[in-house]
Formats: sequence, structure tokens, C-alpha cells
Amino acid sequence: MKVAPADFAALPLFESIAGPLSRFVSPALPDASQLTALIGELAPAAASGSGRPIRFVLPPDDGPAYEQHIHATGEVPTRPGDWHDFFNALAWCVWPRSKSVCNRLHLREQADRAAAGLSGRGPLRDALTQFDECGIVVVSTDPEIPALLAAHAWEEAFWLRRARLLESTRFMIFGHGSWEQLRAPFFGLCAKALYRVVDVAWLTLPSAERQRETDVWLAGRLGESRPAFGKSDLSPLPLLGIPGVTPDNARRDYYLDRGQFRPRRRRSA
Repeated sequence: MKVAPADFAALPLFESIAGPLSRFVSPALPDASQLTALIGELAPAAASGSGRPIRFVLPPDDGPAYEQHIHATGEVPTRPGDWHDFFNALAWCVWPRSKSVCNRLHLREQADRAAAGLSGRGPLRDALTQFDECGIVVVSTDPEIPALLAAHAWEEAFWLRRARLLESTRFMIFGHGSWEQLRAPFFGLCAKALYRVVDVAWLTLPSAERQRETDVWLAGRLGESRPAFGKSDLSPLPLLGIPGVTPDNARRDYYLDRGQFRPRRRRSA
């Protein structure tokens, strides 16, 4: 049986886009014009890294590369009936500032490397692409929870402190590729996490306000020059360990499987 976007609205890790998802009750995905209307309603100020208003279009037959095309025109190539591109459009709707900063940084890095006579994409663009595909922002009022997760203390964070984690911590997907994979979660599904500790008052904000505030924070973090964003900021996070994502993690021994919950690698001297 075919599923509709609305079928995912109530599932864990889709909270950021639950509102937009719930609008689409047909298995047929919205087309580019419908998605352009949606972002015009939800994020009317959304713009490319050069300030061009975002709109979704069919992929051009030729022209500049993906990020360059968005930067120059504001047009986001969107394949019809494609879940990956559909989730990318929703990411622009709920993370407009951060997506814009990513686009700007891609073009800035490309220009800087060309001026320096360097070939290839470079580590910054690789990190941005990885986060754009499978990034997650983990926001917690308890500094020990992010510290445990970053240290790969999976059983301690997800099971022994489960009640505290559920009370204090929110998992906010940024990567549209992760949403696509979460349609049918599989063993070992992993995201790349940025961790953030906030005051307890943050949890009292309405969910939409928490999303907007986190978008502002993330845009600032990505755009910081010191420390510059890079792959070292991204920590692997097994998504199936998050309570509620799969019924299997309702028992302690689930977290003992090192095939999925791997210990942190020791760095060589």
C-alpha cells in the first residue's frame, strides 16, 4: 500500500516537519509549484546564499552545478515524485536561515579554493554536504546527556538515563536524507549530530518557536569563522537508539549490540 506524507507526521523525528507533512494526505507528492506556494506561506523570507527568493523548479537540462544554480537563481531543482527532493523542500521551509548559510558557504569556499589554486571540493564543503544530508541538532537542558552521547556511552544515555533524556532532550533532524531513510528505518541508521545545551526555559517554548530559535542558532554556528565548522564537529548518532523510533529499543539488551552501538574510536597519538 502506498503511503502519503501525512502518514509520517506523528512519527518520532518528523516533528519539525509534522505540520507541512499533515497537509499532504494523498500518496502523490506535491509538485514544484505546490512546494513553492508552501515555502511562500511558511518561510516567505527564505533566500539563497545570494539573497534570491527560494522557489522549487524542475531540474534544468544543463547549467551550473546544484549549489551554484541555487545561489545564482534561488531555484532549487526538485524532481517530481521524489521523496528525497520533497524532504529537501520541507527542510528549506523549516530551516530557511541555516539552508541559506549552507548555500552561501558552498559558494564562498569554492571561490576561496579557486583563488588559492586548490582543486577539489575541500573539507568544509564535504562537511556541509554531509550535514545537509544526515544532520541532526540535539538540544538538551542537561549537559550530561550530550556529553554521554558524544562519548558513545549509548547504554548510559539511552537506557540508564532514559527518563532524564526524554525530559530534557529534543532530537531535531536537519538532513533531508535522514527523513527519507526514516520512512523505512534500517539497522545501523546513523545521523551526524551537533550538540547544544540550553536553559530549561527553552523547553517551555511552543514547538514552532523552538524550531525557529534553533534555526537561528544553527545558522550562526555554521557561519562562525572561529571555530570554523567542519567534520570534527559532527558526531555519529544511531537514530534507532532514540526512544520511540523503534519498539525494539524498549529493552536494555538492545543497546548492547556493538554492531549498531559502537564504542568511540580511540585516536592515535
